[in-house]
Amino acid sequence: MTPLLLQLLPAIHLALGLLLAALTLAFLLRIVLTWYPQVDLNRGAWPLIAWPTEPFLAATRKVVSPIGGVDVTPVIWVGLLSLVRELLVGQQGLLSQVLMRAETLS
Repeated sequence: MTPLLLQLLPAIHLALGLLLAALTLAFLLRIVLTWYPQVDLNRGAWPLIAWPTEPFLAATRKVVSPIGGVDVTPVIWVGLLSLVRELLVGQQGLLSQVLMRAETLS
């Protein structure tokens, strides 16, 4: 690996972990919001949750129909993001292993 990449790896690891955690939290809030369909996602602080999640949910809704009238797409994204987070930045994740290996070689 190049020395510059080795220097940037801790920052990339942290940023990716925080981004995936924030997206997971946003989708968890969208799950809760499915219980309250009367909430206007264009008012108050709700656009901060709706804006980053809606493109993902809209694409997934084209493939997965509501089950019993309930939108399950946020649940799907929480599962996918949890999997990706674990595979990349979890304790045994790919970036975590590369980072530990780089630290032992230094």
